[in-house]
Amino acid sequence: MPDTSKININSSGQANNTFDAIVIGSGISGGWAAKELCEKGMKTLVLERGRDVEHIKDYPTANLAPWELRHRGWITDEFQKENPLITRSSGFGEDTAHFFIKDSDHPYVQEKPFDWIRGYQVGGKSLTWGRACARWSPYDFTAPARYGYGQEWPIGYDDISSWYSHVEKFIGVCGSRDGIASMPDGEFLSAYELNAVEQHLQQVIKEKFNRHYVSGRWAHISEPQQIHLDQGRGQCMNRNLCMRGCPLGGYFSSVSSTLPWAKKTGNLTIRPFSVVHSIIYDETLGKATGVRVIDTNTKVETDYFARIIFMNASALNTNLILLNSTSKRFPNGLGNDSGTLGKAVCFHNYRGSMGGTVDGFLDKYYSSSKPVECIIANYRNVEKRDTDFVGGYTIYSGASRQRLSEKGIEPAIGAAYKDALCEPGGWTVYMYMQGETIAKDSNHVRLSTDKKDQWGIPLLVTSVGYDENDDLMVKDFLEQGKMMLEAAGVKNIHTNDNRQPPGLDIHEMGGVRMGKDPKTSMLNEWNQLHACKNVFVTDGACMTSTGNQSPSILYMAFTARAVNYAVEQMKKQQL
Repeated sequence: MPDTSKININSSGQANNTFDAIVIGSGISGGWAAKELCEKGMKTLVLERGRDVEHIKDYPTANLAPWELRHRGWITDEFQKENPLITRSSGFGEDTAHFFIKDSDHPYVQEKPFDWIRGYQVGGKSLTWGRACARWSPYDFTAPARYGYGQEWPIGYDDISSWYSHVEKFIGVCGSRDGIASMPDGEFLSAYELNAVEQHLQQVIKEKFNRHYVSGRWAHISEPQQIHLDQGRGQCMNRNLCMRGCPLGGYFSSVSSTLPWAKKTGNLTIRPFSVVHSIIYDETLGKATGVRVIDTNTKVETDYFARIIFMNASALNTNLILLNSTSKRFPNGLGNDSGTLGKAVCFHNYRGSMGGTVDGFLDKYYSSSKPVECIIANYRNVEKRDTDFVGGYTIYSGASRQRLSEKGIEPAIGAAYKDALCEPGGWTVYMYMQGETIAKDSNHVRLSTDKKDQWGIPLLVTSVGYDENDDLMVKDFLEQGKMMLEAAGVKNIHTNDNRQPPGLDIHEMGGVRMGKDPKTSMLNEWNQLHACKNVFVTDGACMTSTGNQSPSILYMAFTARAVNYAVEQMKKQQL
């Protein structure tokens, strides 16, 4: 524990540091916790370890042309050498580097290779996320128990469906209503149209494989509704510069949406530069009473107090904080009676990809560089097990026409060369997988016993890796994907298993899993710690299994549902 002589309780006393609720983290789920709590009248403190970011004001590259960037958007060899981890991240470039952290600033210990991608600022990774928002299906919640490869979820699709709708209406999710069992429909804005080659793929894959190639569900405002205009957000203009920060608010982030909405209530306080050391547990009261914070810059420690605490620091940081929150009652981490804290950490399998070329369609164009992709909904192990592996996978896909640099045009001068510049080349197609992985206790995180960060907090040790099930799933995707492309007439197909370390999917999950039995899980059906009822975990740490769909919108739905429950319990004096 820190030296309490350095702790600042504020000269005006504990009252000024007391709130109804504290939210740890300001990203996708933390922003939703703040919005829902503030709307319900709760005086809410949001703690963010990084700097402040304001919508529009703090998007320095949002409107820059490539030639206005010092290196035209490229990363220098020197920077890449100094930051081998973060420069491998999807979307990282000179134009987005301000929303990522340098490798040396926040170290951790990799017992097995694991690329932990982080964004420490108000808004967190909601500023740089992929924005895919497909719902889990009923099968995703039941598959681990049905097929015997994981723990049973304490809730099902029917418990979360209305909360999906609640979130979708507010953030704006475009998509098509397709009636697919493994990817339920939602409250969608108009979908992005498929281009000519994508329509061809859709037809062939449906006719020959009975699989669904459809427009994806994405957190982009394709047609603003009043609720979006009320947030000050506008229509997505298909600039495809999302990760720089969108001044239009065309895609959802907590900086453009939930946090400003919460602020309008007058109930929100955001404290950036606040590294959370631990949650304070009162042995006498038998509950958490507050949060111990270290100022990022001054390293002064301050305690803040609240009746309820929401953990939304992102999956691995939430594990770290709970592991570091020790007391006589919880010597192995807050709420860790089950001994499962930090265990069953999992991720999504992104190893497989492929692409090829398509003849014809040269009279077909498309009008914009859309920021969304098509999806082939999961077709493996849905209603019954039909493969030699467990779990399923979603496929992301798209088609486009080649640019000049890809057409093989030799540099030249004259009219013929300029005419060539105006014409696109042939069509290319790609696919890549997002696969479910098995949540198993051997994949875990823990605190280092001898290494600490610059604030005196133990470093996190990651011990997470692939297994045979992952290899079999990649093999199946590469075989099936190639078959689908060949059936559609795609040529020059190249397939790849990149064997990248876990983590680059940026979908780390688990460690504080939900479950029916307190002996084998950390959280109940309301995302509430079994053993410390006024602490809720609604970020990726809560996940019992990974499913095959992108998880962020599920975190948002979990958060809204948990806040509603927590406030009801507070009104009943149960918390």
